[in-house]
Amino acid sequence: MLWAKLLNSFVKVGDLTIIDAGGKPHHFGTRGDAVKSTVRLHDASLHYKLFFYPEFYLGESYMNGTLTLEEGNLNDFLGLLAMNFAVSTPTLLEKIAEKLAPITQKIQQYNPVGLASKNVAPHYDLSDQLYELFLDDDMHYTCAYFTDPANSLEQAQQDKIRHVTAKLRLEPGMKVLDAGCGWGGFAMYMARTCNVDVTGVTLSGEQATKANQRAKEAGLSERVRFYQKDFREMTGKFDRVASIGMMEHIGVGFYKQLFDKTRELLTDDGIAFFHCIGRLDGPGTTNPWLRKYIFPGGYAPALSEVTKVIEKSNLLMTDIEILRMHYAYTLQHWQQRFRNHWDTVAKIYDERFCRMWEFYLVSAEMDFRYLSTMIFHIQLSKDVGTVPFTRDYMVDWERTYPTAYDQPVPQAKRA
Repeated sequence: MLWAKLLNSFVKVGDLTIIDAGGKPHHFGTRGDAVKSTVRLHDASLHYKLFFYPEFYLGESYMNGTLTLEEGNLNDFLGLLAMNFAVSTPTLLEKIAEKLAPITQKIQQYNPVGLASKNVAPHYDLSDQLYELFLDDDMHYTCAYFTDPANSLEQAQQDKIRHVTAKLRLEPGMKVLDAGCGWGGFAMYMARTCNVDVTGVTLSGEQATKANQRAKEAGLSERVRFYQKDFREMTGKFDRVASIGMMEHIGVGFYKQLFDKTRELLTDDGIAFFHCIGRLDGPGTTNPWLRKYIFPGGYAPALSEVTKVIEKSNLLMTDIEILRMHYAYTLQHWQQRFRNHWDTVAKIYDERFCRMWEFYLVSAEMDFRYLSTMIFHIQLSKDVGTVPFTRDYMVDWERTYPTAYDQPVPQAKRA
């Protein structure tokens, strides 16, 4: 089996067994190691596909059922691979791919106005019922903020929006733009807690419809409204521009548009804020399986790719924060809830979709847990004196104001 040649030099941590399509077992790593997984291949073509292009065919073969687990679960298998990848040295093909990244990025992340909506539709225009099954009650599909790893997902998501709101220094009557608003939980929290006027935009028609429905049910329609619209098409002036989880869908080649538009929309004393998945190890490209099946056009940037554009935008970086393990904890909760509703999801879609979604959630967790993926927060302003010179105001605000976890919130209907 050709894949065995790669695994022989790759697996240094754990006890891995691969049973090839002919029924022959191949052992890698250390026998008896606590980290253990046994995998069976059902298609002989995987013997070479997984050697030449494991980044793609590993996920696709699991989706298709041509790779199954005989011992351990998907977390054990992908965790074992991630731990080994973390201590491995780049192969020749990986080094070549790194050199070509600046070219391939432009092709993979081509997200002009119009095409960006088409790219997010396969993911965000899925049935709302799917997301209601595994997200928290307030429907936040971004990294939560765990002040304690033992906290519930509901509390951690509300702690996240309080943590972000503290960085915005909101005052009653301000106009706020929530770019990439999801199902509206963040916008409604700001309106309810700080008495501000919020406009939310999303590329997903499903999200905009659901968010407006939730705002109406919460009695917030006069202060909160949502539109299906590209952020780059917005006009007017806003005291605050905030974005949680939108930058991943912009693409490096369009960051100049993003920050130029942010500056255009901000008042002179305004504050902007961006929350984004990022890379700790520098620029790269999106995993090919993830790019095809989950996030077409998506990319998690290195901080260096973002800051160099901001520096030329006449916006000032006034605060940066890095969050590390928070998304790993978030993804653990999502996985558990998703698996608890596996049969329901299979009825909405099918078993192949369930395996695809499971692979996505587990592989994402392993990226945050063992590899070089993180979340970064960037606060921006036009003037150096817009925000205080110390971060005490953020901590003071969080200690003073409640979260929606402490108050009734509109409940999503569960199946």
